Amino acid sequence: MEIASYEFSGAGMTRVYENEKWMVGIKNWKPANDITGIDCLERHNLTDELFVLIQGECTLVYANETDNGLEFGAVAMVPNKVYNIPATLWHNTITQSDTKMVLIEDPSTSMENSELHNLDENELIIVKGLVI
Repeated sequence: MEIASYEFSGAGMTRVYENEKWMVGIKNWKPANDITGIDCLERHNLTDELFVLIQGECTLVYANETDNGLEFGAVAMVPNKVYNIPATLWHNTITQSDTKMVLIEDPSTSMENSELHNLDENELIIVKGLVI
C-alpha cells in the first residue's frame, strides 16, 4: 500500500478523488468564474459543498430567495479557511487567474439534483457590485 497524491492545473474544476462518501475536487480559474464572465448561480438541492481557498482571490456570491426575488450577498474568501455552502443556497465563485481552491462535496452531487439560475441584467449589476 502507498500514499496517493492528486493535482490539477487546468482551467475549471475536476474531481481528483472520490469514494462512496465524499469527493474532493480542485477548482481553478476559468472564464465563466471571472468577473467578466459570470452569468449564473447554481444550487445543490440535496448536498452541502465546502470550499477552501489555497491561492489567489475568490469571492463567494450567494442569494436567498425572498418574496421580492433574490437577495444577494458576498463573502471574500480568506486562504486556508473552510467555507460551507448549505444545500439549496444559490451561489457561485468569482475568481482571478491565479486562483486555486479545494472543493469537497458528496459524490452524488450532480446536475440531476442541482439547478442553475441565469442572472438577468439587473442581477448581474448587483453581483458585480458586490465584488468590485
